[in-house]
Amino acid sequence: MTNKTDALIKGGSFLIDDVSYEQLFVPEEYTDEQKMIAKTTEEFVVNEVIPQLEHLENHEFDRSVKLLKQAGEIGLLGADVPEEYGGLGLDKISSALIAEKMSRAGGFSISHGAHVGIGSLPIVLFGTEEQKKKYLPALATGEKIAAYALTEPGSGSDALGAKTTAKLNEAGTHYILNGEKQWITNAGFADVFVVYAKIDGEHFSAFIVERDFPGVSTGAEEKKMGIKSSSTRTLILEDAEVPVENLLGEVGKGHVIAFNILNIGRYKLGVGAVGASKRALEITLQYANQRQQFKTPISQFNLTKEKFGTMGAKLYAAESSVYRTVGLFEDRMSKLSEEEVNDGKEVAKSIAEYAIECSLNKVFATEVLDYIVDEGVQIHGGYGFMQEYEIERMYRDSRINRIFEGTNEINRLLVPGMYLRKAMKGELPLLQKAQTLQEELMMMMPEEPGNEPLAQEKYLVRNAKKIALMIAGLAAQKYGKALENEQEVLVNISDIVSNVYAMESTVLRTEKAIQQVGLEKAKQKVLYTEIFCQEAFNEIEQHAKETLVAVEHGDTLRMMFTVLRKLTRHTPINVITKKREAAEALIEAEKYIV
Repeated sequence: MTNKTDALIKGGSFLIDDVSYEQLFVPEEYTDEQKMIAKTTEEFVVNEVIPQLEHLENHEFDRSVKLLKQAGEIGLLGADVPEEYGGLGLDKISSALIAEKMSRAGGFSISHGAHVGIGSLPIVLFGTEEQKKKYLPALATGEKIAAYALTEPGSGSDALGAKTTAKLNEAGTHYILNGEKQWITNAGFADVFVVYAKIDGEHFSAFIVERDFPGVSTGAEEKKMGIKSSSTRTLILEDAEVPVENLLGEVGKGHVIAFNILNIGRYKLGVGAVGASKRALEITLQYANQRQQFKTPISQFNLTKEKFGTMGAKLYAAESSVYRTVGLFEDRMSKLSEEEVNDGKEVAKSIAEYAIECSLNKVFATEVLDYIVDEGVQIHGGYGFMQEYEIERMYRDSRINRIFEGTNEINRLLVPGMYLRKAMKGELPLLQKAQTLQEELMMMMPEEPGNEPLAQEKYLVRNAKKIALMIAGLAAQKYGKALENEQEVLVNISDIVSNVYAMESTVLRTEKAIQQVGLEKAKQKVLYTEIFCQEAFNEIEQHAKETLVAVEHGDTLRMMFTVLRKLTRHTPINVITKKREAAEALIEAEKYIV
């Protein structure tokens, strides 16, 4: 149990509810068993995968298959597969740790993630008893490899616009599938594909398709910018014969499977981005300590320290946010009864609950990774551009993450829409809260935070939530249903909400650490929190100003700016000094520390 309260936390509720650090799962709470799983994964990657990486980058995928089987033998493919089907049935924290540690393997981690995640989970969560018994034991051991086939040449983010069709044959024994699926990870060697098609060109549905079925083939290997050590091909379906018992879920309910699996894929992608960020920071710190210019290690220049301080703070925020979400999933999924676990609708409901957090994590963590690898290349200088240095591959590999599992732009647009749907369904009293807040803000007197540790950061989080509600409320009032067309405004709202979640996650994690180990031992966490909250709040203020100018005008705009000034009033901290101090600890450790 990660949540210390009996009531489950509602998805998205962080924006309107006060959250206690006791409700938060933090990485400092890993059990000995979870640490052991992380260590096993790390050792597998370092000892088995890394020595093969150059071969994998050259598309020697027979080695990928062999490595995946080795991973299966030590349990690294069966974390999310129940024990009765040959898996380990581990908790969601352990599963996330495997994903984090696997991320060091670059493109191979994508092969692994596609297999254990979007490839196998549709069967784990939505398969019939017969389907689970038939496929899961082999998937858990690596005897068979899985892939996920949703994207098409004409439909990426618009998944429901798929053109692939399925038609029942006259005998009623098989669905005949026709179409092409594009950019399918593991397609070069996968045995089992979860494929989406429209039955009679209308009912979007999911199918379990085996490579050996008649009419199933793959195209040539794609020539990619990065993740070269993963296989990416087109899946071609030409009158492919799929037995009726291989329909996954219900006819016309493929979207339930697709979107919920994507939600899991999003937070897992966030976890992987955190793992890759740690590795990029580590190799850059080591390089900066070794590389000398003007007879001084470049790590000792203050501009380098500024970079490391920023990288550390952003990574701390990403790690805190992502594992907060993993904790929410573990809490909810662990409370499902056996009957509910076997009910696809209940499982889908549990996953969908935190769809907002999944999108926020995916966007935030992948952009943190891109920032860190970019700065990593910069600190490496000319060497960072050379293939013999790991940071060069990491730079190329990282770029796909902002496109995978729904582009970051799509995920940003999803967040406000999901909030509005929750409000309309009565799941979150957002509109009432926004209305009450508007009345309060007119009468509000500026608040002064105290002097105790994290007092200012807590104050910034409280006001950031008010700004988010104020801006979202005004936009909803102004545009109504037409708000969905104001994409720039939606993205600003989403970025404000994202920073709120990340700020609060860092503050609560650090507060918990202070309570458990004392202020002195939590010093690095405090520095990260102060740096991140200050800079994130500055971003929130800029997004809010831009949105107010777009939404309001005249006297109303002037009045709203007065309110915003009250909410953003604070004494800035000296982030330059804080970053230097945080960086010095990182430089000494030569790795990410908290």
